[in-house]
Amino acid sequence: MTVPLSGYEVAEHVKKQFPQAVVEATENTLVLQSESVRVVAQFLHDSPSLRFDYLACLSGVDYADYFEMVYHLVSTEHNHSLTVKARLEDRENPEVPSVTPVWQGADLQERETYDLMGINFPGHPNLKRLLLWEGFPGHPLRKDYYQVHRPDMGYTITGGRPEPELDEAARKIEQKPPRALPL
Repeated sequence: MTVPLSGYEVAEHVKKQFPQAVVEATENTLVLQSESVRVVAQFLHDSPSLRFDYLACLSGVDYADYFEMVYHLVSTEHNHSLTVKARLEDRENPEVPSVTPVWQGADLQERETYDLMGINFPGHPNLKRLLLWEGFPGHPLRKDYYQVHRPDMGYTITGGRPEPELDEAARKIEQKPPRALPL
């Protein structure tokens, strides 16, 4: 089990190198300016006293007014961890620099966040949909997705999938009467 580092302590290290990057620090978290994420990530990765060499996970959070990126970092060398966040105020075009050049494990996680939340990652080597097909309208994990793309919970998906043969298979399944299970 890793020991969480204080966001206050890490903020002091970061402020020495990047004075404008830190927005806030708490006991458990370091909050950064979104445009500073990649350079601070590289610093956290390379700094001998920190050595955050492992990105455990990253995720996007939709707070209706803004998005937030959350990064859970671990140092396997020093056995400590840190949560880093970045607030994205622009709901129309949310973006934060890709950390894939720092942690290769961010590749699929950033693609998933792009696909489901619509957050762009400039500098990502292959940013395209991962789970949904190209042409899928919108991003289904956004809070406003159902208001825009499924008014009254009815689908408004046009073009692309689902394919007619899938609809036919679903009808056949629905037509079968339920089987009684033997006692």
